[in-house]
Amino acid sequence: MDPVRNPYAPGAGQRPPELAGRGRELDVFDIVLERVARGRPERSLMLTGLRGVGKTVLLNTLRSQAINRLWGSGKIEARPDQSLRRPIAAALHMAVRELAPRHRAPDRIDAFLGVLKAFAQRGAPTGRGGTAPKLRDRWQPGIDVPAASGRADSGDIEIDLVELLTDAASVASDVGTGVAVFIDEMQDLGPEEVSALCAACHELSQLGAPLIVVGAGLPHLPAVLSAAKSYSERLFRYQRIDRLDRIAADQALCAPAEREDVEYEAKALDLLYEKSGGYPYFVQAYGKATWDHAPRSPITAADVRVAAPEAEAELAVGFFGSRFERATPAEREYMRAMAALSLVEGAADGGGRDDMDAAVPTAEIARALGRKPASLSPARDALIKKGLIYSGERGTVAFTVPHFGRYLRTQPA
Repeated sequence: MDPVRNPYAPGAGQRPPELAGRGRELDVFDIVLERVARGRPERSLMLTGLRGVGKTVLLNTLRSQAINRLWGSGKIEARPDQSLRRPIAAALHMAVRELAPRHRAPDRIDAFLGVLKAFAQRGAPTGRGGTAPKLRDRWQPGIDVPAASGRADSGDIEIDLVELLTDAASVASDVGTGVAVFIDEMQDLGPEEVSALCAACHELSQLGAPLIVVGAGLPHLPAVLSAAKSYSERLFRYQRIDRLDRIAADQALCAPAEREDVEYEAKALDLLYEKSGGYPYFVQAYGKATWDHAPRSPITAADVRVAAPEAEAELAVGFFGSRFERATPAEREYMRAMAALSLVEGAADGGGRDDMDAAVPTAEIARALGRKPASLSPARDALIKKGLIYSGERGTVAFTVPHFGRYLRTQPA
């Protein structure tokens, strides 16, 4: 097969040639946009799921839907070591710039940009002794208007964010449209910032303002939001993004191949689904390797068996290995114990399945390692901060990466 014509795209956030199995999520968001446009009450949206299920791809696709409806939009990726102020200010700056050409009152745009500038600069870091921030730390948004005073500049992130988002929604309302802010890796926001974002969304929903937040994060994102504000369970619409079912996985492989006049035998598709588990990233990885190894169409199960080791080697280095290398020896020991127990838990839960989605009790990990649970808390907390594991329920942990336990069991101790 011609590798230049290979249609598959295993990449971080890279849209696959066929976005299969996500029609429901796209339809739901279309309804949300339409309801907001008509002044109907609607909730912001939270996408949750393991790594490799396509949350970022879906987030980008939803943003495209908003842009197609002439909404203002901006996107950020949350980081645990970065304040929310400047990234969300940059996102709203982009959103309002998209709306500005259609606004009849340039003064209203300038007034908002003044508030935006004040909001971002209020959180600017300072040097020791209150000295001015270094040039690399200064916000350079290209906003010519002076910073406003008395609006979104109190220094309290919750008060300021409510005021900023309310003003952004007002600008959108002037032109008969809306604003959508997309936040990837949302579980990495700090507790104060999560609380502020919930408060802002709560205020906007009560006002019926045309601004929504679309967040994406790991499976414990609902717990993060709930810990910040108890009403967050009712504030957002939650959608869990999971692996593809068999029909969708086959579509993700076959539709791009058919456009290149290539077909798959049924047994080849059986084996590809078994290998990938239906996880979109793995579907693309195995599909790409199989295409490159197959001599001709139709692609057979034998072609898949020949190509699988190459796909697995690439996943071992780029998808699994890079994460494993970030862990300390103590953290690796903790994860190895998780891997052994997750196999047992998975078998008990699903009749022998090896998907590594099963949560493992932390008490069982401590027992397996012959340690007291409290002594393992630092390793567990560090792994959660690194995004390698998550705690969906009190007293349990699970891998954020599908098949990570299977990978760990193949690694030498």
